[in-house]
Amino acid sequence: MTVHPISTPTSQGRRPRQHEYATTISWTGNRGTGTSGVRDYARDHEIAVTGKPPIPGSSDPHFRGDPTRYNPEELLVASLSGCHMLWYLSECAVAGVAVTAYVDHAEGFMTEDGDGGGRFTRVVLRPEITLAPGADLDAARAKHHAAHEKCFIANSVNFPVEVEPVFRDA
Repeated sequence: MTVHPISTPTSQGRRPRQHEYATTISWTGNRGTGTSGVRDYARDHEIAVTGKPPIPGSSDPHFRGDPTRYNPEELLVASLSGCHMLWYLSECAVAGVAVTAYVDHAEGFMTEDGDGGGRFTRVVLRPEITLAPGADLDAARAKHHAAHEKCFIANSVNFPVEVEPVFRDA
């Protein structure tokens, strides 16, 4: 993929548009002594976007987080899944492929290194797609490639995002 500067027209003659996304993360885990020790504070936080309900966040339970709250790793996998789904539905709609249901059971794989850090090594999207009677199954399969190529999030990560779709009849 070639990245074009904002001032350079694309091959279709359109100029790339820049979009900005603002979020606020507020730590809510001070138990009274702040970060006086690694076990003395909660990893709880809220993710906020103006005009939307807050998302309760924490770290993964393996890292002393609250298992009832979303962690950043889950949100990354959900972002990849949601982005792919939205592009896939758009591609199908434009091509006249009627999708009547879509559920993705996405899974991310992260490896820790010896220093306490780590990285994602891959994410696998496993969408279960129901097509309307008479829908073109071959076209429906092909639209996953187009969706993957357009997904902003998948184009921004440095690990593979695999898609293993299953199709169901309505």
